[in-house]
Amino acid sequence: MTNGSTEPLIVAQNLRKAFNQHIAVTGVDLAVHGGEIFGFLGPNGAGKTTTIKMLIGLLRPTSGSAYIGGYDIHANPIQAKALLGYVPDEPALPDKLTAREFLQFIGGLYRVPAEQVERRGAELFKLFDLQSQANELVGGFSHGMRQKVALAGALLHDPPVLFLDEPTVGLDPRSARLIKDILRQLAARGTAVFLTTHILEIAERLCDRVAIIARGQVIAAGTLNELRQGSSGASLEDIFLSLTGGAEYAEIADVLA
Repeated sequence: MTNGSTEPLIVAQNLRKAFNQHIAVTGVDLAVHGGEIFGFLGPNGAGKTTTIKMLIGLLRPTSGSAYIGGYDIHANPIQAKALLGYVPDEPALPDKLTAREFLQFIGGLYRVPAEQVERRGAELFKLFDLQSQANELVGGFSHGMRQKVALAGALLHDPPVLFLDEPTVGLDPRSARLIKDILRQLAARGTAVFLTTHILEIAERLCDRVAIIARGQVIAAGTLNELRQGSSGASLEDIFLSLTGGAEYAEIADVLA
């Protein structure tokens, strides 16, 4: 599902990353449009986080290109990064700042006017049920609260592109449901949402399209119906296991039978 725009907001062209002799990502190609939730799935060590870091400019690819909103993330980093928000799997938030001060800090980085930071911050604190903790130090927050503060910071400048690495890990069911509802609302407004998750049920219910990466290569991509056409599995979990480790799980089933 897209918002009707013809040009994708996220593009990877033959992205490759090598660390000395180890090739972490090999020739990743993908495109994500506005209004779309795109799931990037794979086993541990498959290259998901490395790919995200190349797409958002935290890692320079060994070869290939990445574009955000038409801007090359390395040739035009300021223009490209102004269009995106990013929440890592373990947000490194400054413990000595309050949640409100953290948003003010993020607003300064993105040159958001102070009055807009205050207004938008109040809206986000209400959305994430953090009004009563806004003036408390982030260092005392639980993992779930830190995750919500990080997401509020990523959304402060209302970016058209949002990257999330394992956004629901460690969250209670209510908070996880809130995150999922927010992502769907953002996509409905035209945001391109790019997320990784190990919880395949979330990806199956939430994502418009998915790509599966293994050993640094994208081995399948498309809607769930498109992936079903090339696999005997009915669920995304069945498809994922058949592509990335089906034989191993079949052996386990045989032993336990």
